[in-house]
Amino acid sequence: MNFVFVSPQFPPHFYLFVQALREQGFKVLGIGDAPYDSLRPELRDALQEYFYTPNLTDTDAMLRAVGYFTWKHGLVHRIESLNESWLAVEATLREHFNVPGLRPPDIARLRTKFGMAQVFRSANIPHPLCERAVDGPQVKAFAQRAGYPVVIKPDVGVGAVRTFKLSSDAEVDATIIQPLADAVVQNFVRGQIFTYDGFVDPQGRVVFAISHQYLDGIMEVVNEVRDSAFWTLREMPQELEAIGRKTLAALGLRERWFHLEFFRGEDGRFLVLEANLRPPGATMTDTMNYACDVDVYRLWARMLTGETMDGVRIEAHYHAGHITRRHANRHYRLSREEFISRLGENLILFGETPPAYRVNLGDEMYLVRYKSLDQLREAISWAHAQVD
Repeated sequence: MNFVFVSPQFPPHFYLFVQALREQGFKVLGIGDAPYDSLRPELRDALQEYFYTPNLTDTDAMLRAVGYFTWKHGLVHRIESLNESWLAVEATLREHFNVPGLRPPDIARLRTKFGMAQVFRSANIPHPLCERAVDGPQVKAFAQRAGYPVVIKPDVGVGAVRTFKLSSDAEVDATIIQPLADAVVQNFVRGQIFTYDGFVDPQGRVVFAISHQYLDGIMEVVNEVRDSAFWTLREMPQELEAIGRKTLAALGLRERWFHLEFFRGEDGRFLVLEANLRPPGATMTDTMNYACDVDVYRLWARMLTGETMDGVRIEAHYHAGHITRRHANRHYRLSREEFISRLGENLILFGETPPAYRVNLGDEMYLVRYKSLDQLREAISWAHAQVD
């Protein structure tokens, strides 16, 4: 089968998806905005062919690329990017070439925060209130009903870009000085963030799912330039799994990755924050693998071949964590060498964070795993402790 993979070179670890597809017999045809010679050797070896175009949002260029692949290799069976940036692009290509999967109306309904909120409301799934944000007076009127603080965020966005919290009418007046475009306003929810991550088969049944917990919300990490961390849970709370499956049913996803984010409020109840129609970002696919001693890249590719997944049973044996540190304005108690020495055999890998992730995830990362969550939390405290 011919599989068109949009942007197979970024994020950097996505070559693992391409390798897994190739191993399962797919002919993988890449379209990317990086020159062929810049691709890592493993990716070049896994691709049947690669079409370079400098702008992946240029619809005409993308149509020409897939048209060329169709002319040379025959019918295209799947088009994916697994990347938030290109969800709309891949949906448009599917519609033009009649390829199964999400189409533009699905993206408009399921990718926008306002569209998600309507889906959650229709399915009676607890979620923050959400309205389109127009201007200061409208935001203040929303706050009168929902209460302060409120959060302004892009209707379509990822990683807390252009997301900020406002706590009073005065802050609204000082911040919103012109009409807003393509933004929503939600009531701020205090609580911890948990995820429900995995993928579903062609019937919408969960093949694999695991939960991550965040040390802090991404909005706080970005706006307050905090150090951060996230980790897998060995046991998913039953309430989280129940609301996660209910959310998937409402979204109607088929043969697709998902990354759902939930708040656990101060009352202990979960409510859905947003749905992402892709694998979880950063190193979360790696933390999945190290937590469960599995290869989710190959498991996903096996599912796409039509292999039945009914007998697959995967358990988390470890808490796998991603710990970040920043370079600027930090005076850590432990140097990098001291921290690595203290982690010992629990350290899986470490290195510089790719530049595109540094606002959200700091400048350097450490991937670790522990049997005990208390031990992992202690490692996070070692990483982030600063000189008084």
